[in-house]
Amino acid sequence: MTSKETVLITGCSDDGIGYGLAVQFQKRGYHVFATARTVEKMSKLKGLPNVMLLPLDVVEPAHIKAAVEAVTKETGGTLNYLISNAGRNHFMPILDEDLDTVRALFDVNVFGPMALTKAFAPLIIKAKGSFAFVTSISGYINVPWMGTYAATKRGIELIAETLRLEVEPFGVNVIEIVTGAVKTLGQSYFSDYALPADSLYKSVEASVKSRAQGNDGLPRMPLEEYSVAVTDEIINRTPGKFWYGQNADLVKKSTTATAIPQSAMDAGAIMCTGLDEMAKEGE
Repeated sequence: MTSKETVLITGCSDDGIGYGLAVQFQKRGYHVFATARTVEKMSKLKGLPNVMLLPLDVVEPAHIKAAVEAVTKETGGTLNYLISNAGRNHFMPILDEDLDTVRALFDVNVFGPMALTKAFAPLIIKAKGSFAFVTSISGYINVPWMGTYAATKRGIELIAETLRLEVEPFGVNVIEIVTGAVKTLGQSYFSDYALPADSLYKSVEASVKSRAQGNDGLPRMPLEEYSVAVTDEIINRTPGKFWYGQNADLVKKSTTATAIPQSAMDAGAIMCTGLDEMAKEGE
């Protein structure tokens, strides 16, 4: 049984954001539960001290149950940090969307993290730990072809922001990392991208495919730089939104130019909900 502080991270395939965060937590002496749908895709984490690789598809209840059992066995029933990073990227004009595909997208990016959060909540609460959610600046800007993806990322962020208020009485922190452009392999699975044959946008299909593959000409923050800063904020228990990655500051400024302080927003949000009463009881 480990005596170290612990973290479980989803979506840790090689050279992705989850991988970068796993490396940083491991370097800082944490016991890391690194997860991905396929363990073989975490080859760069294999064999690192204090890193346990677990198969975890966030839309599979059996996988979530097995992960909770594995962590409980290793820690005695606590978890200090749960980082929901796993997600699916998606590019498609709204008029060309297949609704079953969109539902599957919400399953992975919204309902999966919700199910994981509920399952691990007893372990996090026992440790007075933290939930972290990797979201995206795409939820704040209207980027053509990314409407449904952006909706999922903003959706889980809004859920996380509400969760933050609801678990604060238990000594639990919630942070959302509103992520800008980061250099990863996230676009590598769009090699066979194609619009539907009857798409109104068929004439610009090459441009849509190019953007899906990350060929938008925009700079991307190095993965290590991003991972170091994000790990710092998670460990420091920064509450609410932490904007980081290429262009994150620019998007933040455009959306929060007249922002009300977070503390004032929180006080107003919990008024007369019962959470304000719980907060007083904990004082």
